[in-house]
Amino acid sequence: MNGILDFIIGRLFTLPAIVVGLSFHEWAHAFAAYKMGDPTAKNLGRLTINPLAHIDPIGFLMMFIFGFGWAKPVPVNPNRFKKYRLGEIVVSLAGVTMNLIIAFVFALVIAAVYRFADVEFLLSTAGGKLALVLDYFVLINLCLLVFNLIPIYPLDGFHVAEVLLIKPLGPKPFLFIRKYGMYILIGIMLLGRVGFSPVWTAAEFIAQGLLRFACMLFGVRYA
Repeated sequence: MNGILDFIIGRLFTLPAIVVGLSFHEWAHAFAAYKMGDPTAKNLGRLTINPLAHIDPIGFLMMFIFGFGWAKPVPVNPNRFKKYRLGEIVVSLAGVTMNLIIAFVFALVIAAVYRFADVEFLLSTAGGKLALVLDYFVLINLCLLVFNLIPIYPLDGFHVAEVLLIKPLGPKPFLFIRKYGMYILIGIMLLGRVGFSPVWTAAEFIAQGLLRFACMLFGVRYA
């Protein structure tokens, strides 16, 4: 029972990062689509950072419990883009770009805390909890970045790869990935359950670089 309670309490520290990461990711898709000429998401109330407009209950629960999940897909009509190919790429990359921005902002916040916070606070229980929440903002947003860039349907990376490569490669590879993409993604997720998560490993690697850079900007030593 204590193990379950500890797990739930530990996961609660991830909630702010999950809510912010998913909400801003989907808002960025809607905003980019609107700017590229498609008001579909705006007309349906998705051009907002209100989590209630974006959070899918099952996807959110999966993210909370298992570390992977999804939000409600932003409805997009590419035929309304001013420039179809450019619109597809910009809209697809908007969400992960926002996640990168959030991760970097919170890396700066962490560096600022190291620079200006009292040593006793940093070593206190409250300081440790704050550090944990801030770390999750960086790591979870980078996980969303890495995961969504995988060129597997229905992720954002697939749409970018399809636009850029469908002419030289032809439609067959992309039809295959559309058909079996979900099975491939399930396989990637299962890897994370058995001790190896390529997404988490890549996110941690990027996080190290962001934190080192942020600490350098604030003139503090990154441990």
